[in-house]
Amino acid sequence: MKPIIFAKLSLMMLLQYFIWGAWYVTMSTYMSVFLNSSGVQIGAAYSALAIATMISPFFIGTVADRYFAAQRIMAVLHILGGGLLFIATLISDNTLFYWIIVFYSLLYMPTIALSNNIAFQQMTDPGRQFPWIRVFGTLGWIFAGLMIGYLGIEKTPATFYMAAIASVGLGIISFVLPNTPPKGKISESAIGSEALVLFKNKSYSIFFIAAILVCIPLSFYYGFANLFLNELGMESAASKMILGQISEAVFILAIPFLFNSLGVKKILMIGILAWILRYICFAFGNMEANIWMLYAGIILHGVCYDFFFVTGYMYTEKKAGEKIKNAAQGLFTFATYGLGMFIGTWFSGFTADHYVVDGEHLWKNIWLVPAYIATGVLVYFILFFKEKTVLTK
Repeated sequence: MKPIIFAKLSLMMLLQYFIWGAWYVTMSTYMSVFLNSSGVQIGAAYSALAIATMISPFFIGTVADRYFAAQRIMAVLHILGGGLLFIATLISDNTLFYWIIVFYSLLYMPTIALSNNIAFQQMTDPGRQFPWIRVFGTLGWIFAGLMIGYLGIEKTPATFYMAAIASVGLGIISFVLPNTPPKGKISESAIGSEALVLFKNKSYSIFFIAAILVCIPLSFYYGFANLFLNELGMESAASKMILGQISEAVFILAIPFLFNSLGVKKILMIGILAWILRYICFAFGNMEANIWMLYAGIILHGVCYDFFFVTGYMYTEKKAGEKIKNAAQGLFTFATYGLGMFIGTWFSGFTADHYVVDGEHLWKNIWLVPAYIATGVLVYFILFFKEKTVLTK
């Protein structure tokens, strides 16, 4: 790969995830401060990305892949998305804000697959080259958190302005990204229907259900962790939360080694156990003697995400094989970040509202709920998941 191509793709990934990290992490705090939103309203706003995740594969598979060059449609989507992020700051009504976020998410989520497609088309050895490109996405999310803290804009509309500027910038840059022409046919692999054959395997079916269920605890973190830390009085909470992305980058390096040494069941169990520990830390943490528990809950994000979701993608690929691996990944994404997160965001919103007394959140009660759910998923997984051998292609 030529250095100029590497530089363009790295910048693309950095901005792609900088945009997401700039507005998504702090949206619950923004909604609480400026829109006086309830837990259900916050959960609904976070469900927008889940809705878009379920719809975007169909868009990519039936429209983008067939008619448009990937870099050009990504340019248009990001420029329009930047405008919607700016408009979102002008809205004072929760219902209208929700629909703005839904429409924005429908523009943004297809760009995840588009950016991956652009990168893969330029690679001669994706297995070795893609991680070096994708890591800039994690750095982009980290930079967004650092900038929010450095500029002191966590509780202001400026987080949306920052994301909007980056979105328009990436849209303009996308016009000079490497040309990625349309495939000229419907991409069934993007939709994932080919992978339904995987459900004939009992172990994979058990795992698939567990993956959907574990997205409920995940939704609590994405939707309410920033609001929780701010209400407890943690200064520059968004900047502190990037410790989770740092741990994610560190632990992901260990997954390929552990996958073959421990086996898939043990790794997935560790991932689910980490969710339980995280929410126990949040439930009993405070800004005094137990502040270490708050930081532990944040840092555990690497184990929570990598040991379950990254391992899940690897397990899905191994079970699917070469012919349907793309379809299988699409189906897994649809089920987790689509269906699972949709259920989880609404459930977390109702839970947050249920535990409000005199306008104050009872955070201990709120965080114990996902801890109990994760415990139930762990018990279910231990009892029914029977994959014993190390998987090889």
